[in-house]
Amino acid sequence: MKPQLLSLPKILDPRGNLTFIQNGSQVPFDIRRAYWIYDVPGGEERHGHAFRTSSELIVALSGSFDVVVDSGDGERRIQLGRSFYGLYVPPMTWRRIDNFSTNSVALVLSSTNYDERDYVRDRDLWLEELNAGGCPEVKQAGASVWNYDFSRRNTLDDCRIVELSRICHPNGSLTVVDNAANLFPVKRVFYLYDVPGDSERGGHSHFKAHEFIVAASGSFDVTLTDGVDERKFSLNRPYRALYIPNGIWRSLDNFSSGSVSLVLTSELYSEEDYCRSKSRYNEIYVKGQ
Repeated sequence: MKPQLLSLPKILDPRGNLTFIQNGSQVPFDIRRAYWIYDVPGGEERHGHAFRTSSELIVALSGSFDVVVDSGDGERRIQLGRSFYGLYVPPMTWRRIDNFSTNSVALVLSSTNYDERDYVRDRDLWLEELNAGGCPEVKQAGASVWNYDFSRRNTLDDCRIVELSRICHPNGSLTVVDNAANLFPVKRVFYLYDVPGDSERGGHSHFKAHEFIVAASGSFDVTLTDGVDERKFSLNRPYRALYIPNGIWRSLDNFSSGSVSLVLTSELYSEEDYCRSKSRYNEIYVKGQ
């Protein structure tokens, strides 16, 4: 299979647009790892490599950059600059990312957990394995098993800022969330962009979904309530995530210009998982205590 540009859902809203990607729907694999590249000096290049077994989807969350791919039949340059398009990169494709615009952010979703044995960082070795028609087998661990009591009543004390990994390099920083080590398995990713500064988003809670909210670009505030107390968090660093378990009401506002809100969640989309009425929320979580 060759690399291909995929059109992603774009939900238009005057309060800001939304695009989502979830297991087996927008991508032909289950998400096992998500990482994003940021603070890349304009015009820089991220070094090339290939994966023996991993498939990827690469999205320009902010700004633009080029992805140069080679399936063994010559290089092809693909420019990414729209949040509602993603480049699918199958295994054993040599790729590098370059021509970054200032303040660009690249989101990469991967079909495998991190394993250094899956990387081919030498182009000659990649060509040798590709021409041989195969590559050494890399055994991946099974999918993460997440045991959680969804009947548990969460409060604001269960919400917190999580310091994610931050790998710094002169040609950009990288932050990763890997299902093998995360608080919950990521099954769906969505992001808000083109948000007017005076808009408010959110205004709901989830019966099951747990979430990380990250300011991938710019800044915004998240106000949480458990029906008793209220707390505001200001997000402005792409390596800090606000962890929100199920049963917590949230709203987002005070968006800076050009901000992007990246959300990683534990559940596939289901409207039944949303509580969008504040009065119903209070009936369930406040009066029901």
